[in-house]
Amino acid sequence: MASNMRIGGLASGMDIDQIVKDLMKVERMPLDKLKQKKQILEWQRDDYRSMNALLQDLDNYIFNNLTLQSSMLKKKVASSDESVVTATANSSAANISTTINVTKIAKAATWISNGTENFQSGTTRTISLNVTNGDGSTKNGVTITIDASDTLNSVISKLNSNNDLGITVFHDPQTDKVVITKKDTGAAAKLVINDDVTANFFQELGFTAFAGRELGDTNNDGIVDAGDANVKTAGEDAQFTINGLATTRSTNTFTINGVTYTLKKEGASATITTTNDTDAMFNVIKGFVDKYNEVISKINAELKEERYRDYPPLTDEQKEAMTEKQIELWEEKARSGMLRGDSILSSGLSKMRMDLYTKVEGSNITIGFSQLAEIGITTSSNYLDGGKLIIDETKLRQKIQENPNAIYRLFNNDSTNYSEKGIVRRLRDTIKDTIGKIEQKAGKTIWTNQQFAIGRDLIQIDSQIDRFEDRLKEIEDRYWRQFTAMEKAIQRANEQSMYLMNAFFGGSQ
Repeated sequence: MASNMRIGGLASGMDIDQIVKDLMKVERMPLDKLKQKKQILEWQRDDYRSMNALLQDLDNYIFNNLTLQSSMLKKKVASSDESVVTATANSSAANISTTINVTKIAKAATWISNGTENFQSGTTRTISLNVTNGDGSTKNGVTITIDASDTLNSVISKLNSNNDLGITVFHDPQTDKVVITKKDTGAAAKLVINDDVTANFFQELGFTAFAGRELGDTNNDGIVDAGDANVKTAGEDAQFTINGLATTRSTNTFTINGVTYTLKKEGASATITTTNDTDAMFNVIKGFVDKYNEVISKINAELKEERYRDYPPLTDEQKEAMTEKQIELWEEKARSGMLRGDSILSSGLSKMRMDLYTKVEGSNITIGFSQLAEIGITTSSNYLDGGKLIIDETKLRQKIQENPNAIYRLFNNDSTNYSEKGIVRRLRDTIKDTIGKIEQKAGKTIWTNQQFAIGRDLIQIDSQIDRFEDRLKEIEDRYWRQFTAMEKAIQRANEQSMYLMNAFFGGSQ
């Protein structure tokens, strides 16, 4: 312990503490440079990742909007009377006008019981039904277990929650009746009792039920007819005439040739008109141009940003001597230009420009729709704009109205041949390639430092910093040992001098 004792200038009167600190400042300078280098690498890593976020955002926009026919080739549908018929259309629907005369609206089958005074709990039983839906589809042997502890309410809850039954059930306490309604519409709907256990269960709920018969067949004649009307209201199919053709459907909503119609009112007619939704395609393309311009503007700004080499990252000691505002202004310059002239980003931008303006070839590409310029999208003539796109809105709208499918193919033509590949397919390939190269350089947030180039550099610098800090501790200890030895020597000299003076002056007396 004595060998590690630090004596701070008691004998010499010198400020040993400050002297050691000043000496260590000089020794620490290489360490500060390592930490500054580390900070620069971290800034570069973060700036690279922000560029990747921009590119990924552009790619997401392209995928969600320009590659999907449902986004690019939308149809506009108008009804002459929406209280009678409404409609929507998918991208494959033809531009046609359709007149629909609604004779009858589809309705759901309903069963009403006579009361639940005979319902019995306390018995465990399994009921079994064959279910026919309104469209004629069937599900046979649908079973539900009724437990001894089940009440009327819990039984109704089990009936409601069974998706295979496809019914809605409720009990009206005032009339004590149970009402069963099929969730789907259509004339074919029925519930068939499979056995005596099931028949007894429905009888307890107030229905007249027979094993092997349809629920609602009160007179056990094998059919539900007018004589059973007080127990079952039969489901009905929708009946309508479309452009002169009389037909039926089990539901009020159905699709014919890409147009989905919804019937709403009986005894009336409406005309449905389907046209191209020019605004939808225009807005999607304009959104792409705006997003592309935003991305290349930010990347170009990063590539051209001034690098202030006279403003290295601040050390902790330097920060302590500065105000927050001074630190902010300094670091604004210190962080500037981290990716100035970067080859990955420069190459990516050049490739993206080529992707946009290389002509799309192929037998399915329409003449006049093989380049962006032909549909009204050109490059800004101002070189300072860095290749931004400019839209001639009038021309673009005209071309969309003229042939929206040709524009879709211009953007999305599928081919392994670059010259025949659609513009956004090329662009997405370039974006993916550029993002991949940046990730190899700067990684992703979920990656470890070992997985990318800058991260491996950071590992190496951290190792150098650790070794240098260990070395600084040794140097500081050495300085203190030297000054402590000096202090002890001075102390001994002082003691000897005092002894001699005392001996000399003591002897003269």
